[in-house]
Amino acid sequence: MREISLDRLRTLVVIADLGSFAEAARQLNLAPPTISLHVAELEARVGAALLTRTRGQVRPTVVGETLLARARRLLADADQALDEVQRQVAGLTGRVRLGASTGAIAHLLPSALAALRSEHPGIDVQVQVLTSQASLARVREGSLDIGLVALPQVAVKGVKLTPWRRDPIMAYLPADWQPPARVTPAWLGQRALILNDSSTQLSRVTSDWFAAAGLYPEARIELNYNDAIKSLVAAGYGATLLPQEGEAPELDRRIARRPLRPGLWRALGIACREGEVERATGHVLEALERLRQ
Repeated sequence: MREISLDRLRTLVVIADLGSFAEAARQLNLAPPTISLHVAELEARVGAALLTRTRGQVRPTVVGETLLARARRLLADADQALDEVQRQVAGLTGRVRLGASTGAIAHLLPSALAALRSEHPGIDVQVQVLTSQASLARVREGSLDIGLVALPQVAVKGVKLTPWRRDPIMAYLPADWQPPARVTPAWLGQRALILNDSSTQLSRVTSDWFAAAGLYPEARIELNYNDAIKSLVAAGYGATLLPQEGEAPELDRRIARRPLRPGLWRALGIACREGEVERATGHVLEALERLRQ
């Protein structure tokens, strides 16, 4: 069974609005026989007359009025759908799915999203808290558009990975420990530690820093929520190593922040699918690029 064509419905609406086959043909830039054929096909499809001619005036029948009411809504919906898609293709609107760690979301994304909202208010960025591995996997499968991931990472087929930022890793310690100006592995390794768990890149970087000094300390607690870790540090429960992301925020006065000796860095990259990206995704990447370091 053939479906009703939107073109045929548009022809019916224009005829009803203008009251003339000839005028409808001129407005739609179609030959008069084509206009008549459209109406004939519709009438054959519904099994009833849709238009009547009285004294040269074309009017819809009762059945025609019913179909016209539906046709106007269908055509309006189709026009709206096309307009929305065209706006998305042009980069004026769109949804972008982005995955990142809680630290990046809290300290790096806000300024990028504020700039994006000012320049492209129609773009909706949906942010998810994800590990680097989860972000890479979702970018690969297509359920995520952008991932902010710790570097280095093993190359993933179909995923483009671009270096983005390099932020210093700092020691966060209870202030009453009276820490030195620069914290060394030897000094810190003798104290209680609250560190990220071994599944994270930060844990591996931290372990390598201690190992280079011949030290292999065990963490008192392993936790991947940085704000919770800092709360425990403020309570005097231990020290931690975390990246200083973005501008250094004001700390709880119970916490002391110190640089490390030797220095240590956390590198971040931007993951997205290889090939051309949608315009909305491109605008988000441009906003992130301004935070490159």
